[in-house]
Amino acid sequence: MKIFITGATSGIGAAAARIFAENGHQIWLTGRRADRLAEMQEILKKDFGVEVLSTTLDVRDLDAVKQVRDEIEKQWGAPDVILNNAGLALGLNTIDEGDIEEWDTMIDTNIKGLLYITRLLSPLMKDQKKGHIINIGSTAGKIVYPNGNVYCATKHAVDALSESMRIDLLNYNIKVTSINPGMVDTEFSLVRFKGDEIRAGATYLGFEPLHAADIAATIYYCATLPPNVCINDLTITCTRQANGIFKTTDEIVQNA
Repeated sequence: MKIFITGATSGIGAAAARIFAENGHQIWLTGRRADRLAEMQEILKKDFGVEVLSTTLDVRDLDAVKQVRDEIEKQWGAPDVILNNAGLALGLNTIDEGDIEEWDTMIDTNIKGLLYITRLLSPLMKDQKKGHIINIGSTAGKIVYPNGNVYCATKHAVDALSESMRIDLLNYNIKVTSINPGMVDTEFSLVRFKGDEIRAGATYLGFEPLHAADIAATIYYCATLPPNVCINDLTITCTRQANGIFKTTDEIVQNA
């Protein structure tokens, strides 16, 4: 299979690239950090001997996405799997104290970036009458938590768009899967809190969260099911998390 991944330079995107490469699939990596892309490309080629292409890309840049689409059509014809993974959370403020610049970045990345990629690459899949779009949502797209406001809104949008895509692309044999992780130990919190390692680390204190490899394994499972099987929607949490609001810690469990 030919797998196109956004946000591939770290976390879930990087872990997904590795599991697909390990199993002999062709990979197209994209992300904003050119140095990390180049390093990943070389490592995956060396470790697994597969074709790995990469393009520095900010999914918010429509013209850049158009250029990538043209390159994909030239090199591959069409991807077999699109992994819409690029996304982020910024800040944790109440709506009346929110940072509008942070709101714009989340909306432009989590919603518009996903739309740009899907709008421009899905016609390539339509032409070959098959494909699979996998969108990385969140438990924040299922239930809103305090101070999550705009981030939660963007992930609710991903949830709605996934359902809509599935309907719109049904006649073209294109699968659409939404995978909605809970708390995953990646750079997510470090980005949200602008590099504050202490505050980011406190997010996962007292319990074992999910890891990027856990979600990557789930992505791989969904992408490699028989052609007649599509998992529409999956919500995944660690054992100590029930949803976007309720979680418990080792200390509470031990004292129960």
